[in-house]
Amino acid sequence: MLDPSSSEEESDSETIDGGEDGSETVSLGVPTQSGSRSHSPASDNLSLGTGTRAPAVVRPASPSPSIVSEKDRKDDIERAEKEKEDQRRRLQIYVFVSRTIAYPFNAKQPTDMTRRQLKITKQQLQQIKERFQSFLQGETQIVADEAFTNAVQSYFEVFLKSDRITKMVLSGGCSANDFREVFKNNIEKRVRSLPEIDGLSKETVLSSWMVKFDQIFRGEDDPRKQGSRSAASVASELVLSKEQLYDMFQTILGVKKFEHQLLYNALQLDNADEQAAAIRRELDGRLQSVEALTKNRKLMPKFVLQKEMESLYTEEVRSSVNILMANLESLPVSKGNTDSKYSLQRLKKYHRAQNAGFQTSRGSDSQEETEAQLSKLDVVLSFTLEVVVMEVKGLKSLAPNRIVYCTMEVDGGEKLQTDQAEASKPCWDTQGDFTTTHPLPNVKVKLYTESSSMLSIDDKELGKVVIRPNPMDPRGPQWHKMHVPKNAADQDLKIKIAVKMDKPQNMKHCGYLYAMGKTVWKKWKRRYFVLVQISQYTFAMCSYREKKSEPTELMQLDGFTVDYSDPMHDVEGGTHFFNAVKEGDNVGFACDEENDRHLWVQAMYRATGQSHKPVPPTTAQSRQQNANSQIARIQGDADRARKHGMDEFIQADPCKFPHNYLFTEMQRLTLDYRLYDPFCSLGWFSPGQVFLLTMLFLPRRAGSVPGRCTCLTMLFLPRRAGSVPGRCFY
Repeated sequence: MLDPSSSEEESDSETIDGGEDGSETVSLGVPTQSGSRSHSPASDNLSLGTGTRAPAVVRPASPSPSIVSEKDRKDDIERAEKEKEDQRRRLQIYVFVSRTIAYPFNAKQPTDMTRRQLKITKQQLQQIKERFQSFLQGETQIVADEAFTNAVQSYFEVFLKSDRITKMVLSGGCSANDFREVFKNNIEKRVRSLPEIDGLSKETVLSSWMVKFDQIFRGEDDPRKQGSRSAASVASELVLSKEQLYDMFQTILGVKKFEHQLLYNALQLDNADEQAAAIRRELDGRLQSVEALTKNRKLMPKFVLQKEMESLYTEEVRSSVNILMANLESLPVSKGNTDSKYSLQRLKKYHRAQNAGFQTSRGSDSQEETEAQLSKLDVVLSFTLEVVVMEVKGLKSLAPNRIVYCTMEVDGGEKLQTDQAEASKPCWDTQGDFTTTHPLPNVKVKLYTESSSMLSIDDKELGKVVIRPNPMDPRGPQWHKMHVPKNAADQDLKIKIAVKMDKPQNMKHCGYLYAMGKTVWKKWKRRYFVLVQISQYTFAMCSYREKKSEPTELMQLDGFTVDYSDPMHDVEGGTHFFNAVKEGDNVGFACDEENDRHLWVQAMYRATGQSHKPVPPTTAQSRQQNANSQIARIQGDADRARKHGMDEFIQADPCKFPHNYLFTEMQRLTLDYRLYDPFCSLGWFSPGQVFLLTMLFLPRRAGSVPGRCTCLTMLFLPRRAGSVPGRCFY
């Protein structure tokens, strides 16, 4: 053995550091006295000495941060900031995604995709190998001849045990159908080489061999259950509901469920009118950005051929936006008005973006505006009413066995009659369905009893009631006091009726308002108003009288800006005020309830397409009045989203984002998700993913025209049979 002191005499002092990271240090020191070996557990240092024990040279227990640890700390901070920024970008993308799913006006989910097969996993491959090995060892009950056994032996040795197949399975590139097709192609060659057998065709041999192969491949699995699971998977692969699309892209973008719920409520994704209004505002903003580019060329992207490409660029952007606006305008707002003369091309809605750059001459513009003016005949509303007569109370003078019944009619139209009932139990629950074009219809219900006199022709009227419903009324059954003749014995008759008046699709809001303007409604008085949507870009405020299908006066909302206003002290009637302002015109409105004012302002804000969002004034009285209102719920959803930091994503302007970079990120995340789903896709997009990527990014990217050229067209469509790649600007 070596004496410890001999090694210490060779060098007086030696220190070995464990590299730049300073993680380990070995210190060799030579004390002046007797040799001994000491180890300090308090640190990573190792001290060797001779003679008596002496203080060892050790590293401090709490070392100061080194340069390397400082660099690691900076890397951790940068990594955390990058992850936070990625999450913020994904949340912003999800806001665009959710809005696209909520109102898909520009595309439909494809249903002509190739059927996708479930891919084979590593565990399934091992089970398949074990099943075929059990068959070859004779451990199964499947009867087979020598030729089939040899074919299975060759398939097992050459195909299933191949390293290439293992790698393909690990990459998700093989399905059960692929395994079956390989075996089928192999036995077709073998069967063709067999001699002919009398009474047995080769097709019969092939089919019997494939049946035996399926038995070996499935093992003890029930083929009926497997078929049902496969059918359900294929069905979900073809067409996805909105909820399924939300769930899919939550997973793709890493959005949590509570974040989705916050965004869903704050964005009002269940309100189609709000989503259509957001699309109109975005398209107007894109046209305004094009106008800004033409006026300030410094904002224009850099091109090789600057002048030629600038004009081409602006024309492409305008063309893509106009196509989107035309697609939006083509959506019907009610039955029968898809070919309205007030479509986008006649109204020239895209001229409204700053009224410059597009116009050729003032004379032609004034002519266009004159042609686009609405008339009373253009406003058509159709209402469906359900009237249910339930029971009557207060029939005391009639004999219990007397027959009573009711009739019902709407605006002097067709008259319907209930079933007959005895006076002792006047209950019917009879429903009558009516249609009318009057926003303020009169529903008349009369109570009759059969005349007991042989000479009487008409039955006796006991009482009647007139109901004036509107779509905003409560739809439950209510008791109404009937008007009875003066000489009637029963003066306290009450009837229980339920009236349901459906709101037509092109009617956005209705109710009583006080109004006064310069050109319409010149006198301050209470009128019944209806906000009517003529087309996707045309809205009108119309006032109606009872029993009239045409409006008395109307105002087209194009170009108006609606907002809350201060009270008007020189008028009588109305306590909560708002106005609609346009150059040269100012129309004031007022209602009796604060909640009604909020609903009217929000409905008109969606109709005008204005960029300014009205903010309701907050007072203690308004908060108390709106505690249980719809506006309070919407405001509460917005406040909760703001509390969790979602407001910046909700209020973000889509026109200010580089959608080509967002598209790249979204496509990468979608492909990563697609490669790990249970389908053998090899990176192919699912129909739902194609639908959303097409809707979300392709029409919005500068210079791209939907259905013509995009990077997605270059990446995805060329893989499909019969597709031809278009040109791409990127």
